[in-house]
Amino acid sequence: MKIEGKLTTGPISTVLIKLSLPIVAAAFLSTAYSITDMAWIGQLGGEVLAGVGVGGMYIWLSQGLSTLTRMGGQVLAGQELGRGNREQAKKYTETALQLTIIFGVAFGLISLIFTNAMVGFFGLSSVTAIRAAKIYMQITCGLVVFSYLGQVLTGLYTAQGDSWTPMKANLTGLVLNIILDPLLMFGIGPFPRLEVVGAAVATVLSQMVVVIELMRGAGSEKYCDNLLKGVKIWKKLEMHEMKQVIRVGGPSAIQGTVYCGISMIISKMASHFGDAAIAVLRVGGQIESVTWNIANGFSSAMNAFAAQNYGAKKMDRVKEGYNISSRIVVAWSLFITILFFIFPKEISSIFFHTTEEILLSAKYLIIIGIGEVFMCVELLSVGAISGLGNTKLCSQISITLTALRIPLALLLSNSSLGVKGLFWALTISSILKGIIFYFTFYRECRKLNAELQLTTE
Repeated sequence: MKIEGKLTTGPISTVLIKLSLPIVAAAFLSTAYSITDMAWIGQLGGEVLAGVGVGGMYIWLSQGLSTLTRMGGQVLAGQELGRGNREQAKKYTETALQLTIIFGVAFGLISLIFTNAMVGFFGLSSVTAIRAAKIYMQITCGLVVFSYLGQVLTGLYTAQGDSWTPMKANLTGLVLNIILDPLLMFGIGPFPRLEVVGAAVATVLSQMVVVIELMRGAGSEKYCDNLLKGVKIWKKLEMHEMKQVIRVGGPSAIQGTVYCGISMIISKMASHFGDAAIAVLRVGGQIESVTWNIANGFSSAMNAFAAQNYGAKKMDRVKEGYNISSRIVVAWSLFITILFFIFPKEISSIFFHTTEEILLSAKYLIIIGIGEVFMCVELLSVGAISGLGNTKLCSQISITLTALRIPLALLLSNSSLGVKGLFWALTISSILKGIIFYFTFYRECRKLNAELQLTTE
């Protein structure tokens, strides 16, 4: 089967659903794992949970580097495939993988060298929390190259219209992780009790398995010309392709890094209200992932769909694909909002075991639930606009409005709202971003339609 134009023909809803379902299924499984993981770690106590949350912040912070290569490689390869230029698409694939390895190794070394300073930034008060943060960070960030490769390979498969192979690979890794977590953390059977070390080792081993499965999948006969077949990672970097990958992926990387940096600052503000507030923010984000992971799945599918159809000069298909996807993610986010409103304490009690933590987490879910629809629209719009090649615009809007969280958080948390002011700052910015990105997508479509019409006259 040929890859070129795979997303540019056929019924739009059918094409999008076939592409989206495996990505969304993988995202849903990832969400289920994250929640399960936090529930297991919660058994070790709130202080350990806060420490792992802090260590996890640096994994998130580092994702900007993998976002750069994933977004750059996926968008450029997808557009070249839409134009029927497979050789150039393969060059972008090789360059994206080379940069991924360089970035992963570099960040791993930085994490190992500066562990104390990085953990110290959050001002944790508990010795147990500090120790958990250092251990978790050294293992997961030190070997983060496997996480990077898994994400970038997934993006490169998606650019070709193949979302089933990544789903199967990620499913294998998730199942392994779910099995290993309790075995290694609590010393079940012949395994020693490793606690936080066990959680981190289980995560890294599963990421290694995902990478192995994705590389094996490159030899599949499903496509006769998979871009990953015969890929040459150890050759000299092509400067032109490297510059293009950085140009396209760079804004998204900056956006993700700044977003995480802002979240770290807000977590630092939360430390003034105690370690429980930090734990609620971090665990609350994991609970909220039932919404944004699904939206991210559709965003990734929409990115590849928009890239190929824009390359093929089929903007009407891009808009219709966006409309179909938006209806789905809005319906899902409304369902989650209802759950957050009706069962906040019940959901929170899965992760927390003291009345103070449960009540604070319940307040978080109710407040953050108001912005779920807008957050989903934002993520879907970013995927679509980035697929059209304008990652810079997405970055500008997102950074500006996300940065608004800091003054809002300062203002509201110093009012009678207290720590709830931090939660409201997150929700207000999500609402603004969702509205602005929705209208920005249609503005970009009108602009690109006009440009394409001029080139065909």
